Amino acid sequence: MATSTAPLQDTVRRVTERINERSHERRALYEQRMEAQHRRGVHRGELSCGNMAHGFAACGEVDKERLKLTNSANLGIVSSYNDMLSAHQPLGPFPEIIKDAARGMGSTAQFAGGVPAMCDGVTQGQPGMELSLFSREVIALSTAVALSHNMFDAALYLGVCDKIVPGLFIGAARFGHLPALFVPAGPMPSGLPNKEKARIRQLYAEGKVGRDELLEAESQSYHSPGTCTFYGTANSNQMMMEIMGLHLPGASFVNPNTPLRDALTRFAAEQAVRNTEPGGTYRPFYRQIDAKAIVNAMVGLLASGGSTNHTLHLVAMAAACGLTITWDDFSELSGVVPSLTRIYPNGQADVNHFHAAGGMSLLIRELLGAGLIHGDIPTVFGTDLSAYTQEPFLEDDKLVWREGPLKSHDDDVLRPVASPFAPTGGLSVLDGNLGRGVIKISAVEPKHRRVEAPVRIFNDQDQLKAAFEAGELDRDVVVLVRFQGPKANGMPELHKLTPYLGVLQDRGFKVALVTDGRMSGASGKVPAAIHMTPEALSGGPLARLRDGDVIRLDAEAGKLDVLMDAGEWQARESCRVDMESHHYGLGRELFAGFRHLAAGAEQGAGVFGGFEADDLSLEETWIRELDA
Repeated sequence: MATSTAPLQDTVRRVTERINERSHERRALYEQRMEAQHRRGVHRGELSCGNMAHGFAACGEVDKERLKLTNSANLGIVSSYNDMLSAHQPLGPFPEIIKDAARGMGSTAQFAGGVPAMCDGVTQGQPGMELSLFSREVIALSTAVALSHNMFDAALYLGVCDKIVPGLFIGAARFGHLPALFVPAGPMPSGLPNKEKARIRQLYAEGKVGRDELLEAESQSYHSPGTCTFYGTANSNQMMMEIMGLHLPGASFVNPNTPLRDALTRFAAEQAVRNTEPGGTYRPFYRQIDAKAIVNAMVGLLASGGSTNHTLHLVAMAAACGLTITWDDFSELSGVVPSLTRIYPNGQADVNHFHAAGGMSLLIRELLGAGLIHGDIPTVFGTDLSAYTQEPFLEDDKLVWREGPLKSHDDDVLRPVASPFAPTGGLSVLDGNLGRGVIKISAVEPKHRRVEAPVRIFNDQDQLKAAFEAGELDRDVVVLVRFQGPKANGMPELHKLTPYLGVLQDRGFKVALVTDGRMSGASGKVPAAIHMTPEALSGGPLARLRDGDVIRLDAEAGKLDVLMDAGEWQARESCRVDMESHHYGLGRELFAGFRHLAAGAEQGAGVFGGFEADDLSLEETWIRELDA
């Protein structure tokens, strides 16, 4: 059945055109550089005999002979595998599946390199979390090192979680002359219901259950190999890769260690071979990912209630492709993109329920049918996006694709555009005399979206627990946790605060959080103004606040202000905080240069400068910033 694709919605078209216009020069330079790299050679044919001998010395004889001939494809595998973390452990056998599939196509595959994969679930509230955001840059750099040998005609990127996929994407963009295919591992089967998990966490915060009960609940929630099943940054990554056409259709949410998952991985390798010049159809990353694909990712995030972390990551990812997107682009799209899902923390269902209700095929069908995404983008599948309304199945051990459902199997989880959960995407940009930030309100009840209360200030998230236990927060309160930006301490996530703030709201108090740190895709029912910029360490307005100042947060109006005479506010001096304790231990001292170079949140909080901006090379950008 052919997919109905409506004319593009006016706002989606306008935002796409605006991105193209503001990015014209840097995008043109990006494409020129990728074309130049392609002309220099996209595979090992450019290597000397000595270079090539080193490159295949460890191969078996069959692979070695094929690599010598240089007329077959050689795939580079870049993987985030480790066997400690549930999301990455299933990737272990993937390289052998890929190599076997490539050999079946008369080609070869080599494990080009691994990238680090840390887990925010393990480091939450711990010093290691202060390395989390910058691990994105380390992953991008590691990807570049892995592919620097120029042995490859295409690359397969194996990754799932929070910073891993954005980092791999940035690396892939800088090797954009190579065809790229992203290969997911899939979510773990469903465990303890999310509502029950949240209930136990709040009881623990109140001291009503002990650590044994909390650990048992967490163990029942995160219980086996695979990605965590709530709709946070990791699963938002998978949605984005699919709606940009970098996954195979329907690949995002197939559980690991199943015959269907292995068949998809095998097909991914075969398709990667087909997408190379030796394979017959050259489909490089840089021709595939443009403003249309990035807008599709933005719309998908808004329609599905995805992670606010991507107001950072997508900005950095787009920049790596020579494109400039802003928070205002997100906000404008949010005004016309309806909320079509209720997946935890925006509801009680998990991604397995979403997948069963119709999943990505139905979500894409609905968005195409309403003209809310670009259907005419090239994909790794060799089609446009209309093929992504299909789902994969095994028939007699053969992988096939069939049209997905025409309507939702559970309207409590996934709805059509004609009857959404909300008419807008639930993400707003906040602006006012406290700076700019973002807020995700899809999980916040309307009655909680406007808070006016005195502020209680913390310069370290660990201070909040003591104040909560002492009863100092049992009132209407705006909690400010500042000096949490990328330059201050690497911009950690602050989910450690969530249970305490949730308890206060349940007690009937008006509660909000304001921070220059992150809360990611697991932010919940308490309104949270996050990613505030300029950050406090850089002299942002948050550094001028004092305990007791009255703050008004109005999520629906997009306003965040301290209620004070303008002259008095401007005359107030910024406070300073000694951050040294956050700069040493657990390797944090190694990231001093990253903290120094970090851009603001609205620029993606990255360290790579503007790529093509002002025609500066990365090295020139760094030198300029260091001199300043």
